[in-house]
Amino acid sequence: MVNFIDSVLKHPEYSRQFNCGESLITAFNCPLEARLMKNRFTDLWAQNNYVFYVVDGRKVWHTAHGSYDLKKGSCVFIQKGASIIEQFFDIGFCLVLFFIPDQFICETLKSRSIPIRKMDKNYGTVIPLNTNERLETFFLSISSYFGNTKEPDKGLLELKFRELILTLADDPHNAELLSYFCSLMHEPQSVSMQRIMEDNYCFNLMLEQYAELCNRSLSAFKRDFQKVMHTTPGKWLLEKRLNHALQLLADKEKNVNEVAFESGFENASHFTRSFKERYQATPSAIRKKLSS
Repeated sequence: MVNFIDSVLKHPEYSRQFNCGESLITAFNCPLEARLMKNRFTDLWAQNNYVFYVVDGRKVWHTAHGSYDLKKGSCVFIQKGASIIEQFFDIGFCLVLFFIPDQFICETLKSRSIPIRKMDKNYGTVIPLNTNERLETFFLSISSYFGNTKEPDKGLLELKFRELILTLADDPHNAELLSYFCSLMHEPQSVSMQRIMEDNYCFNLMLEQYAELCNRSLSAFKRDFQKVMHTTPGKWLLEKRLNHALQLLADKEKNVNEVAFESGFENASHFTRSFKERYQATPSAIRKKLSS
């Protein structure tokens, strides 16, 4: 599975990058001849949340909660975790991108003179942002850095990251994002772990990557998971993926390879073997039964 942050860092020739601790800001230009992803559909993950503004082009983010068609002018906040990215080979993709870890967001929000009010709004993996005048002014101020040959001071970059978070949090139209911010600051770690797993079980992440998303070492992740879920992460993931695959098989337009990919299995043979052990029938046989 492609690590989004590592992919950007490995290709400085396609972007101007400024780092501030674990946070990263980049103006990323992906022309037709210089794509990071060579397939139309690529599974991608990031250990940090990210905010981006699409300058030009189009991609579709497919998540466990739905699909999001992001085009020129789209501005979104995407939770850390995995997605399937669909790209279009006739156009490039250019964006201003910010990677921001949980801890930095929480520390910044704690500095607000008025605490974040608890919201009851549901939030998805991809959260559309309201592009008001203040946010547009912020992106305009950032663009000046990329035109300058001198790299800005780290302290100034940190202030710009904090300005972005506080600007987003100060806009009441960003109710969905504010609800997510509240969960980052206040929900118990056990609830956070369950939410992250439910949002990402259908992607082919390794246990080490799930542990990183849950802000735990691998051993602590396995221990805490067993305590909360009363089973091992491996067994839980297999059951969730098989149940998801069973639902996808009802869609006649998806072949077995596509069902395996969209359910988080490493390959079709692993999927078919696991499916047969669980349901005592092949995916093709179950599909025929469902359609009869």
